[in-house]
Amino acid sequence: MTRILELFQLPFMQRALLGGVLTGLMGGMLGSFTILRQLSFFSDALGHSALLGISIGLLLGLNPSMVLLPFAVVFALVVTYLLERTRLWTDALLNIIYSSSLAIAIITLSFVGQYKGGLNTLLFGDILAVRELDLVFSALLLCICTLFIGMTLRTQMLMTLHEPLAIARGVSVSAHRTAFIVLLSLVVGLSIKAIGVLLVSAFVVIPACAARLLSCTFTQYVLLSAGLGALSAVVGMGVSAGLNLPSGPSIVTTQLAFFLMAMVFPRLRMLARE
Repeated sequence: MTRILELFQLPFMQRALLGGVLTGLMGGMLGSFTILRQLSFFSDALGHSALLGISIGLLLGLNPSMVLLPFAVVFALVVTYLLERTRLWTDALLNIIYSSSLAIAIITLSFVGQYKGGLNTLLFGDILAVRELDLVFSALLLCICTLFIGMTLRTQMLMTLHEPLAIARGVSVSAHRTAFIVLLSLVVGLSIKAIGVLLVSAFVVIPACAARLLSCTFTQYVLLSAGLGALSAVVGMGVSAGLNLPSGPSIVTTQLAFFLMAMVFPRLRMLARE
């Protein structure tokens, strides 16, 4: 414990912890709607496909972080358009998109000198490399997500639970869906630097699934999902610092532990009542 406290006195560890909390809050908040709308595979596809945006930035000699966010938004809008216009099953179309874009990204990276040296960072992230500017962007995006969800909570609930009824009541479903997809793509794109391409979808899916097992109301579900996302980041960073383990995988493993506990807790409560 003393070693952990000493490590968290270092500025880069403090930035990493704050970055993990901000990412966890955003991922949990949007993830609560994502899994109920059956878009969990969409976030996974977006995370994998973001490698193509990174590779394009490296190939053109640009900062990958500056290319990644616009690419993620455009990619998400194109995928949404294809999902609405084609008759293919959602999972099949997403599989085609993310596997092909991942293949193109690997081919593109083969022409980049930094390909071999930076592969692990691209795939698994490096939360310890989070800078002050990244924290500012994350905090700003968290505020935007909170305002959007807070101001349209009833509409988002209605769209999530009964979309035909939302259309019947005059809700602009397409506009709200597009706004949500843009926010989700920004959250995924901004989180890739810290979490990596392979693990970023876990921040959206796992805390939300755990909260779904524990919550009784929709509002409680959203708040609990965001809270579990932030708490898992804090605990995961502590485990990473104490045991000298990779930070991103440690956080995701902590999320898995919370999910398993959420599965067991209701059963234990039922047994106690009996």
